[in-house]
Amino acid sequence: MKRLLFIITAVLGFSTFSFPKSRGTEIDSLLQVLDKTIAKRAVYIAEKERKIDEVKRLLQYEHSPEKRFQLNNTLITEYQSFICDSALSYINRNIQLANTLNNKGFMDESRLKLAFVLSISGLFTQASEVFDSIQYDALPQNLKVWYCWSYIRYNENLIKYTDHPTYEAVHVREIARCRDTLMNLLSKDTEDRDIYLKEKSFKLKAEGAFEASAEIQAELIKKEPVDSHGYAMAAMGLSMIYKELGNQSLQEKYLLLAAITDVRLAVKENESLLTLAIYLYERGEVDRAYNYIQAALDDANFYNSRFRNAVIARTQPKIEAMYLAKIEQQRRNLRSYALAISVFLIILVVTLYFLYKQIKTVSRARRNLNTINAQLISANQRLDEANLIRERYIGYYINQCAVYLDKLDEFRKTVNRKIKAGQLDELQKLSVSTSTATLEKDAQELYTDFDRTFLEVYPDFVEEFNALLREDERYELKKDHLNTELRIFALIRLGITDVNQIATFLRYSIQTIYNYKSKVKGKAVVDADHFEEKVKKIGTFPVR
Repeated sequence: MKRLLFIITAVLGFSTFSFPKSRGTEIDSLLQVLDKTIAKRAVYIAEKERKIDEVKRLLQYEHSPEKRFQLNNTLITEYQSFICDSALSYINRNIQLANTLNNKGFMDESRLKLAFVLSISGLFTQASEVFDSIQYDALPQNLKVWYCWSYIRYNENLIKYTDHPTYEAVHVREIARCRDTLMNLLSKDTEDRDIYLKEKSFKLKAEGAFEASAEIQAELIKKEPVDSHGYAMAAMGLSMIYKELGNQSLQEKYLLLAAITDVRLAVKENESLLTLAIYLYERGEVDRAYNYIQAALDDANFYNSRFRNAVIARTQPKIEAMYLAKIEQQRRNLRSYALAISVFLIILVVTLYFLYKQIKTVSRARRNLNTINAQLISANQRLDEANLIRERYIGYYINQCAVYLDKLDEFRKTVNRKIKAGQLDELQKLSVSTSTATLEKDAQELYTDFDRTFLEVYPDFVEEFNALLREDERYELKKDHLNTELRIFALIRLGITDVNQIATFLRYSIQTIYNYKSKVKGKAVVDADHFEEKVKKIGTFPVR
């Protein structure tokens, strides 16, 4: 039985279920926060839609083309990471307004936003055409900055989309060229200093200077408000740098912070959740990887991102296959455990049955033992009682024998003297005068001594005997004295049930004894047939 329990415990203990690996309180806490945040996505989407609806209400009552253009820009900013098609719709509206106003600045700004949204939605050919149609040299500096920044993002997305080393080198060179141009346009001493430092950090990362890049990003993230899109992007950047440094703990921490922030801001064009799913998949944490990539796919579909869907499509089947394999393995394990538990239960039931049988046997033996013990106790009580009676009555009859021997000796001496003196007449008178009186006196002394001795052995005999009689028929006697009826039943209590012996001892006829017994039984409150048995139990010794 012990061996079976050990085997089952071992099987359960070394199961192939994969449990989440503990990495520390902070990471585990962030994972729980992310799970709860994902569960509340509908709430964050509703908040985002309320914010957008407020701008739309303002736009509904605004008639100034310039102000409508700015309100559309606000909606483009909200939609460009939320719903791709809506962002493109409002960009096209601004392009129409720019045409209406014949405002080249508005037109260039809108076309740059169009190129950016097209690139993040996966329409790279269309984005490239828009970039080519823009005259870079004719742009003001602020739009040149925006052009370079958007073109860098365009090439970064193309690298992820193509996922091919041959084409990656071309895009890496384009990114480096645009970044140098962008940094020349910016200055670390102007209001664009933070943008300059971000690009410098990315440039250092591309050059392999990961420590220096991490220092810059760590300073920049401190300036970003928590729960802002800038904070999510900075956290994502830090995570990628710590990945290169091989610091998994900080990589995961900032990746989680980025994902939590993106979900709270209802950012549907987010890279963080997908990156986190891939990271967890590589660590073997299939459950969370599956849940997160499903959430990332939902976001990509919500946003209508062809680019993000293509990236997810390369990873999701692997995660899903591993997840399904794990589920299947769990099913097999459960079947094995169910079989093992069933066998265990059968053995347990059989064991309990035999145990029940043993308990019944032991219980029966215990009852028999108790019965035997009770019989032994009863026998011991009777032996104790018999011993006490024997001791008392042996002493009593030894004493009586000694008294009668003395009386006989005295009578013999008296007779001797009378014979020697020739006093035959005196001897005859002595014989006649003393025979009857002396015999009666001796009998009374015998009964008195018997009463006293019996009541010493059974001091409550009279009280218990009266309890067997009707109340109006009970005996009231002098102390240490019994009447004839009580002496008869006292002898019965001592075990003398022969009527001849009782009659001889009390010097009555047998019929007289029967009459006395019948008379007393007629007064009894119990059945006459069982009266003597009740009397025999009077004064039974308690267990010692």
